[in-house]
Amino acid sequence: MALSDSSSGGLRAAAAMTVLGCSAGVTALLAGFPSAGGQAVRYVLAAALLLPLAHRAGGPRPRLDRREVLLLLALAAVGLYAFNLLMVTALRHTEPAVVGSVLGCAPLLMGVVGPLLERRRPQARLLLAGVAVVAGAAVTQGFGSGDPVGLVCAVGTLLCEVGFSLLAVPLLPRLGAVRVSAYATALAVPMFAVTALVLDGRAALRLPSGAELFALLYLGAVLTCGAFLLWYGALGRLGAERAGLFAGLVPVSAALSGAVLGAGVPHPATLAGSALVGLGVGVGLTGPDPRMRGRQSAYAAG
Repeated sequence: MALSDSSSGGLRAAAAMTVLGCSAGVTALLAGFPSAGGQAVRYVLAAALLLPLAHRAGGPRPRLDRREVLLLLALAAVGLYAFNLLMVTALRHTEPAVVGSVLGCAPLLMGVVGPLLERRRPQARLLLAGVAVVAGAAVTQGFGSGDPVGLVCAVGTLLCEVGFSLLAVPLLPRLGAVRVSAYATALAVPMFAVTALVLDGRAALRLPSGAELFALLYLGAVLTCGAFLLWYGALGRLGAERAGLFAGLVPVSAALSGAVLGAGVPHPATLAGSALVGLGVGVGLTGPDPRMRGRQSAYAAG
């Protein structure tokens, strides 16, 4: 039996955010690798996989107009380039828990900004669901300390994460998830490559160790290709505000995967936070799609 858009989108969003949450331990393997150079390699690998898929995607290949080119450039610059640089800077100035708690606000922010960009009123049910998800993510992640620079960069990372989704929303209906992912990753490569050369010069790249090579392959193929395709597929089916609720799964999957890998039994706060996130996601997925309500109102007015 075919899945509904809500069920299919929910599964895709959950899988994407679980992959992202589980990537924390893999990313740590690159602690000693040149940062910008490593990101350039990651996106080269991803683009090498995604561009052939985009070329073979069904239907005629659409010719990009000026607006779409600008949106793709903004998506690569904000959602990929700036996000990663701000994340690295934030983690140098504050504890990971602070960054995680700030990023946990993404569901609520997307629940407000997403509908406003589509000229709709935010839906109270989804805002309440977003509050539950944010609270659950904060309880799961915990809190930490840091300096003002770290907090500012963490907030910037949050805005970039929201931009990664909202900038893609107007592109997805015509280009599809594969093309949006492929074009954005390809555009991010020169941004990181130039930064690597400016910051590190000849030291921008070196031969990776076995563990570093595994991390680069995981981040390029599994996280960037797999999670991007899953996430953009979910956005098209659920809309920004409902898909955004699944961002609360990132700290949950990070904590639970750490326990599976030997970090010990999950803390009771982790289980309580996970339950809150699950409650918020469940509430958010019940009821009609708020985008359809807006369309029905438009049809009635017409």
